[in-house]
Amino acid sequence: MNPYNEIWFDGVKKRTFFESVDDNELVWHRDRKDRHVRVIESDGWELQSDNELPVKLEVGKVYFIKAMQYHRILKGNGNLVLEIREEL
Repeated sequence: MNPYNEIWFDGVKKRTFFESVDDNELVWHRDRKDRHVRVIESDGWELQSDNELPVKLEVGKVYFIKAMQYHRILKGNGNLVLEIREEL
């Protein structure tokens, strides 16, 4: 089971991590494709890539995650809502 709720529209994933998610569910992982992640809603949530310090996820900003790069989300306040576009 995933620690988020996800819907698809026009080839874009809209993913919501709810405030109630347990920190232990937000694990290090890799994705098979490059991704562009736009932050829709965030209050103190962070993105951490392998061998890097966490960066605060800013509303409206787009983050690039390279395929097979280890990364994880660190919990903030409220919900985290993302739009994810995968490279073809």
